[in-house]
Order: sequence, then C-alpha cells, then structure tokens
Amino acid sequence: MISLRIMRQDEFPAYRSYFVEDYSREIAENYGHSVELAINLAEAELQSSFPDGPDSKGHELLCLEARVNGATKVVGYLWHSVQADLSSTFIYDFYVFDKYRGQGFGKQAIHALENQLKAAEIHEIKLRVAYYNKRALKLYEQAGFLITGFNMSKKLG
Repeated sequence: MISLRIMRQDEFPAYRSYFVEDYSREIAENYGHSVELAINLAEAELQSSFPDGPDSKGHELLCLEARVNGATKVVGYLWHSVQADLSSTFIYDFYVFDKYRGQGFGKQAIHALENQLKAAEIHEIKLRVAYYNKRALKLYEQAGFLITGFNMSKKLG
C-alpha cells in the first residue's frame, strides 16, 4: 500500500537533481534546445514554482512511500497544484523510480491522490503526458483519465 506525504526540505535536493535531469532531457528532445538551455529552463521552472523548496505556497510536492522488503521507502514523487476556484488540480510531475515500476505503485498513488482530493472537495485531475510515454498513457487510461487534447508544434526554417 502506498501513502503520500509532503516532501521534507532535506529531500528537496534529490528531487531537484532528478527533476532537472529528467525535464531538461524532455525539453531538449521535444523542442530541439541545447542541453545547456534545457537545463536552465528546467531549473527556472522549478525555482519559480518552489522558491522556498517544498514549503512554497501554491504547489504541493509529495513523496510516494511504500513498504518494500519490510521497510518504508520513498518510491517516487508527485507534484501537483490545486486550483480551488476550479475544483481541480494539475499534476506537473509524477514519477515512480525505475526499480519500483511494474509493482502497482503508480496506480496506488493515483488512487491515494484521488482520495485526498475528494476529501478536499476537488473533483478533477488534469495533466499533460508526452505521446511517446506509452507506460504513462496506459497507467492514466487504466485510472480513468480521458484524452482531452493534443499539444502540437512545428519547426520553421
């Protein structure tokens, strides 16, 4: 069984390292930016959303915890931001560490988030997923998410 808890300040540097590496790779691949520019953009995104680390207002950064071999382990991360006026939240980042994939932790985490949101009278979860991320697409579809649009771009020149 998985639980979600607020990330502690001492855990934020590890999240920062993971996020900048992962997101900058996505930025470089999707938009053709240099690695250096992509890293700068990823760092700026994280800094603007979390100027005070996980204690920042407006965004919630969670650790996914599960019992693994008799011990409680952090098995991933979930970053979302509630928009109370719209009774919704947007997931910015959802990651299960590679070594814990395929064990149902992703499905459990989505279910745990849904329960927390329902208790807070939040009625919709939104997110963006890359078209090539088949594993994530499958997880979200199995969890009841519907495709509501497509992001597209075209390079000129």
